[in-house]
Amino acid sequence: MTSTNRITRPIRRNRGAAVVALAAATALLAGCNSSDDGGNPLTDSKASGDSVVVGSNNFAESILLADIYGEALKAKGIKVSYKPNIGSRETTYGLLKNGTISVLPEYNGALLAYLDQKAAPKTAEETTAAIKAKLDPKLTLLEPSPAEDKDSVTLNAATAKKYGLTEKSTIADLKGVAKDLVIGASPEFQTRHQGLVGLKDVYGLEFKSFKALDAGGPLTQAALKKNAVQAADIFSTDAVIAKEKFVVLQDPENLFGFENVQPLVYKSALPQEGVDVLNAVSAKLDTATLRDLDTQVQSQNKDPLDVAKAWLRSAGLG
Repeated sequence: MTSTNRITRPIRRNRGAAVVALAAATALLAGCNSSDDGGNPLTDSKASGDSVVVGSNNFAESILLADIYGEALKAKGIKVSYKPNIGSRETTYGLLKNGTISVLPEYNGALLAYLDQKAAPKTAEETTAAIKAKLDPKLTLLEPSPAEDKDSVTLNAATAKKYGLTEKSTIADLKGVAKDLVIGASPEFQTRHQGLVGLKDVYGLEFKSFKALDAGGPLTQAALKKNAVQAADIFSTDAVIAKEKFVVLQDPENLFGFENVQPLVYKSALPQEGVDVLNAVSAKLDTATLRDLDTQVQSQNKDPLDVAKAWLRSAGLG
């Protein structure tokens, strides 16, 4: 697999249920398949019985996680092939169900929202249980990792320093100062429970004002960097956090739900040794580590496969 066949730009994963058209995904795959993937996952009827096929959705972090899973399996002597950058969950879930791919990095909260929009779990354990109740019987979830890629209340470095807040501080610590802060996010953030409504109801926060920007993207990041807003909704593993020394506040009340990274598996395609390996990966992967790995790929332009291998070696898994 060569780096020229891998997409490393930071394409944000869709947190709603937007559908990527099958024709568009097929066209994308024509130019983006891994050199060792063995074909087009949208037309292949079944994964090869002697290979675990690791797939990924069409954004950089998913590709990186797929490389971590695949290289960890390879290190245990399991034959692996890759089908990277496939498309959205609407496509990849179907490919898992029919056995075209064997393993996919997932995010438990987003997967549950896809399977059951009315679910409202209060713990990560409840999230996993709710997913398993809705999953296709041919599929299973392995253990979740502590790593989460989710919405957050993030401060710029100057604001955090001014109020003595660190990465160990919580959203509740803003209660006395929110009235002096402008918060920026997507327009929907203003009316969502997982937004200003919840920040007021759950944490008692009322901000000085709200600035409508984008969903954790370049507009929001630039506004936070320039202090046009002092707080913003930034996704918790975004490479910009380390680059700009932003401070992500802890969310002890889980207002923003659960988005733990968790392997989704086609049961019959993965031997028990593979299950054990991926559970070991999950046990070692936390949010700070994933953010660092994302930074290497997205800001330092390193090949995700190289980053995956280096981390696995450092974690004793490669």
